Amino acid sequence: MGTQKLILDYIYDNETALRDQVFLTQPVGGGKVVDYSWGATLDQARRMAAHLQSLGLQKGDKVAILSKNCAHFFMAELANWIGGFTTVAIFPTEAADTVNYVLTHSDAKLLFVGKLDTWSAQAPGVPEGIKRIAFPLAPKDSATAPVGEAWDAITARTKPLTGRIARDGKDLAMIIYTSGSTGQPKGAMHSFERISAAAVGITTSLNFSREDRALSYLPLAHVFERAYILAGFLVGGGHLFFAESLDTFVQDLQRARPTLFISVPRLWLKFQRGVFAKLPPKKLDLLLSIPVVKTLIAKKILKGLGLDHVRLAGSGSAPIPAELIAWYRRLGLNLLEGYAMTEDFAFSHLSTPEKKLPGYVGVPYKGVEVKISDEGEVLIKSPGQMVGYYKRPDLDQEAFTADGFFRTGDKGERRADGLLKLTGRVKELFKTSKGKYVAPAPIENKINEHPYVELSCVSGVGQPAAYALIVLSEDVRGKVADASVRTDVQTQLDSFLAEVNKGLADYERLQMFVIAKEPFTIENGLLTPTMKLKRAKIEAHVNGHLDRWYSASATVVWAE
Repeated sequence: MGTQKLILDYIYDNETALRDQVFLTQPVGGGKVVDYSWGATLDQARRMAAHLQSLGLQKGDKVAILSKNCAHFFMAELANWIGGFTTVAIFPTEAADTVNYVLTHSDAKLLFVGKLDTWSAQAPGVPEGIKRIAFPLAPKDSATAPVGEAWDAITARTKPLTGRIARDGKDLAMIIYTSGSTGQPKGAMHSFERISAAAVGITTSLNFSREDRALSYLPLAHVFERAYILAGFLVGGGHLFFAESLDTFVQDLQRARPTLFISVPRLWLKFQRGVFAKLPPKKLDLLLSIPVVKTLIAKKILKGLGLDHVRLAGSGSAPIPAELIAWYRRLGLNLLEGYAMTEDFAFSHLSTPEKKLPGYVGVPYKGVEVKISDEGEVLIKSPGQMVGYYKRPDLDQEAFTADGFFRTGDKGERRADGLLKLTGRVKELFKTSKGKYVAPAPIENKINEHPYVELSCVSGVGQPAAYALIVLSEDVRGKVADASVRTDVQTQLDSFLAEVNKGLADYERLQMFVIAKEPFTIENGLLTPTMKLKRAKIEAHVNGHLDRWYSASATVVWAE
């Protein structure tokens, strides 16, 4: 490990070899963008690193970033690494109490404030005494003296640190706080040698090149984007684009014309629904079954989505319905499902062109060891494995087996060729009054395939049978005040429930679908920032209504 080439070595190599090549393209509003070359990116980072050192920060001190994805997030991370510090990134959607928890728990000495939608609500969470530096796209009041200053003012007056400043492989590069689907976020500590091993493993396996382009829009505070996009492109040397806002996402995608595109199941589903709104599924199926027409239609659809240049598309962060993967592959998009965690720096499993089966999350990356425990839990030992949880040695003992494998908390099955299928979360299993365990995730995956369904949450602890709480798809939600639409939803979901139950064991069968009154969102606390269900919160949210729903004896119940 001592002679391993670390991520900073790759960065310095790219700084020299690609000095004038555009690395980061940042929209700044009004359809305008600012391009930053490798040379300019590193010049800014080196100046900021010098400034951080001038403030008296000590080697290894924690420096936090609260920002949506932008060019200056990369520069701040690089400044931290070059300056000798450790990055703590906070999800840009977190409420003040979580912002406060992470900053306090991590012992952060300084906070970079970037692009944010709700800074005024988050600012009270920043402890007194923490200095702030505002990115150029930060809210105007975020750099107010005496605690704050603007990035551009600092870099304009500060001389850059020079040379190839090295970090020890054992130094902490970052602490990644989990998005907290249960309880308080945990801080996974990642060292330079381990993030380097993961980044090099990813870029080598996926043949990253300097010609690759990607749009960075999934939260950089999350390990998925941090490993594949930030670390991957810092090593691989490609061209990264950023999204301006949700409203401009399609234009941002068209500008980037990505060759690599990673997303979460919810967005892949949204893209598909958008296509169906213009071309109904039955008609599209017919057109795709005609060989001469298929290529033209498929190309037109992918071009409309901004994905016609994509050589490799990935889905991760949550389970994706097998039928959805099959649908994209039919269009000619090489959509591969992967599986990884914060704790292994997203370096665990990925489907390959040779080994890909809808419903399976792929095979282990080179160097990753996998076992299934006697209880059916997936155990992983990865070159990207975290050093441990910050300030929580008690959790480390729970998280690792005696021989160093990480307990993922996921139940799974492996085929002889290494393909892994996930069958649910160990802690999400629940018992109905029939006394048998039900795994909600596989059932939810089936339910989420219906075009009227955006999300579902299967529950029913101690009840006579399980049920599913359903969030209707966006296009249907807005029309259910219309009696005819409501009747249609009722009829369709009634027959769909019977269809779903046919494929389930008798103890898993659902008594009813309950249509949620409001969607699950990050804002109302029912989804994590990476759009995973906060099950305990959802169950607590509806607990007072369960008796009424079960006594209604209906197959489709409206939560009024």
